This record gives sequence, C-alpha cells and structure tokens, in this order.
Amino acid sequence: MNLFTIEETPKTPAVTLDPEKGLLEIVGRSVPSEAEEFWDPILEQFDAYCMHPAAATSVKINLEYFNISSSKRLLFLLYKMNDLIDRGFNVEIEWMYKENDEDMYEVGRDYAFMVKVPFHFVSYVEEVALAI
Repeated sequence: MNLFTIEETPKTPAVTLDPEKGLLEIVGRSVPSEAEEFWDPILEQFDAYCMHPAAATSVKINLEYFNISSSKRLLFLLYKMNDLIDRGFNVEIEWMYKENDEDMYEVGRDYAFMVKVPFHFVSYVEEVALAI
C-alpha cells in the first residue's frame, strides 16, 4: 500500500495515511457538501491499511470544525480502529483542539466514550500572524 494524501481545501481537511509509519493525520475543516464523496475514499484506504497494518497505528485528528455528515463518517473511521484493537494491534488517537474550544474537546470526549481506542487530548494555542 502506498502513501495516501488529500490536499486541504476551505471545505475539506488535509488527510495523510502513511502505512509504513502507521500514521493517519486529519487536519483542517470538514464541511463538504457531499460527505460520502469526500470520506468514502478515506474509509476505503483505511480498510486497505487494516488488511496489513503496522504494529502500532497513530491517529492525529486536528479538526477546527466539522458538520454532522462528516461527524458520522469520522465515527465510521473510529469504529474501524476498534477492529484493529480487537485483533491485537496498538492504536492511539491524538485529538487536538484549540485551547478555548470546549465544543471540539467535548466532541472528542464523546467519541472516546464510543470506541475502545485510547484518546490523548492535546490543547494548543492558535498562533496569529501579524501583518507588518
């Protein structure tokens, strides 16, 4: 399996699945008008990865916002990680959220209760670029 990437757009996140490193990263916003169109290839690639996963899989999710239809697809992805755990593989999720974004923190907590995968919550301060 090769490296799988999707470039970020104003409505969709950047996605990188690196099977050699056992790394999946999702960063940005997910508000596509057709969530299935965007998320189905990601779910398919992750299914392919699950056929021959790395011994440990690290998932980094840093979404500033996502809509309901994306939320459903993200949950499908997390359920696939349960299957890896059931098969004896190590999987960890790093859920990143802006320091003052309690909503994204709470959404991550909700997901953490729905799956067997260990979540690590990481807050960060958004850097603001200054115009000179």
